Amino acid sequence: MTLVLSGRKYAGVVKASLKNRVSDLQGLPPGLTVIMVGDDPASKVYVAAKEKACKKVGFNSHVIHLPAEISKADILSVIDRLNADCAVHGILVQLPLPDHIPAGLIASAVLPEKDVDGFHPVNVGRLWRGEEGLFPCTPSGIVGLLHHHDIRMSGKKALIVGRSNIVGKPMAALLLRENCTVTVAHSRTADLTGQCRDADILIVAVGKPEMVQRDWVKPGAVVVDVGMNRNSDGKLVGDVAYDDVFAVCSAITPVPGGVGPLTIAFLLENTFKARAKLLAK
Repeated sequence: MTLVLSGRKYAGVVKASLKNRVSDLQGLPPGLTVIMVGDDPASKVYVAAKEKACKKVGFNSHVIHLPAEISKADILSVIDRLNADCAVHGILVQLPLPDHIPAGLIASAVLPEKDVDGFHPVNVGRLWRGEEGLFPCTPSGIVGLLHHHDIRMSGKKALIVGRSNIVGKPMAALLLRENCTVTVAHSRTADLTGQCRDADILIVAVGKPEMVQRDWVKPGAVVVDVGMNRNSDGKLVGDVAYDDVFAVCSAITPVPGGVGPLTIAFLLENTFKARAKLLAK
């Protein structure tokens, strides 16, 4: 019987645990500040969801809205102020940014100790060196979800389709920590279908509606679908043809309700962790 890996249910477990831990704290609760540049409609939705989640678990939450035409110097000045604010434990700069603001420059400006997105070069280095740090939320949530369902990763062949800095690359590093044998595939990979068929754990993050079909999947594989797309009928679908693949895999994440809810849950986890580390200094 195929196991449905509900990220929505697991995110609820994570948030309930956080709420209990916050209620036991003394002093300032965890504080997260989100910087939003411009008025991207999707970003507005995401930022509102983050703010709502913070309040539900007892975090202090603030959103700073900046105009799309803001200069690099001015946004860096805002980040410097937040870096120095002891009531701010986590800083998140909502993507995408306007074209004249380099995302790499902004990621490097946030203190590594407050970088709850896990994008600062120091945290990237810590991730690949096997050290402690703040790591990207979506891959961290996926590993947490697999652990929550007692899915064995050690010794398994894992294939990640997609090599982004947000999901693909950090996912590879985290699965190596779990003792998987990891392959990262991408648009230039030869025989992608064959690579997928060889994977015990298949993680797909490419942004192509229902690209992965039933005959791409090894019988009994665990399939994690990170995609979020609209098909030709306007229906929300993932990168995996869910109904067809469901028949051959041992476990699969749905879309929606799979990986998506994990991102905010582990953003909160990172903020809680950042507070503890900052207060221990």
